[in-house]
Amino acid sequence: MRNKLTKELAVCGFNTVSALGEVHPETINRLFLREDRFPVFTKVCKNLAQRKRPYKVCDNEELERICKTTHHQGVVAMIEAPEIPPITREDLDYWAREGKTGLVLPSLGNDHNLGALVRSAAFFDAHFIVLSGAPDEASLSTSAYRVAEGGMEHLVFRNVQDIPGFLKAASQVLITIGAELRARQRLQDLDAIIQDRTLRLRSSRTNPGLRPGIVLVMGNEETGLPPEVRDHCSALVRISGTGAIESLNVAQAATLFLHALYTG
Repeated sequence: MRNKLTKELAVCGFNTVSALGEVHPETINRLFLREDRFPVFTKVCKNLAQRKRPYKVCDNEELERICKTTHHQGVVAMIEAPEIPPITREDLDYWAREGKTGLVLPSLGNDHNLGALVRSAAFFDAHFIVLSGAPDEASLSTSAYRVAEGGMEHLVFRNVQDIPGFLKAASQVLITIGAELRARQRLQDLDAIIQDRTLRLRSSRTNPGLRPGIVLVMGNEETGLPPEVRDHCSALVRISGTGAIESLNVAQAATLFLHALYTG
């Protein structure tokens, strides 16, 4: 829930607020918590007091009013409403140089799916997520934070208006892999794809000892990747299944790809 007057976002859930307090306590403006949660968040409350920021012990009813959900798990933090900055050439060069893995989401419209993707990305040590910045795009909302279970604190978020243009530039220095339902190559081929693309990119890398940075491009669950996005991916890869159901949820599919990249 965003407070338009204070330009704040409610972040709730035990794991979510715990991670926020551990990694980025300076971003918390105010804290509301049940009495039984106070011993766990003593350090956060001390930090707030030192910064002359308020915290308050509340009951469940008040917590629900603050964050507009029953799923608060006894604690709500108010932070500055996050703004996702545009991607820069410096970002791209850093991801390439350091061999970072990240996700590009051209048309993700569901905040819960974004939260689930973030949770998997953080679990498998991905570094960044790029969103399209479109008005109907999933956003860093209260529900996305809650579903991410603390994963938001471990990722860099960027937006880009021209996804095909970004992928065209990224493919010069990163391996860009599109998840495509009808692709010829399968998830089992991922290692071979990465080895082949690594050889092609190695001569242009400033640190050839690292695996190249990898961009995983996940499409819309209903329509998949747009043609102009597919055309700028280094490779298209599908997840093999029985065919009883056409496809996986986008977060489930991304988790399989991320696991394969992490363990490959």
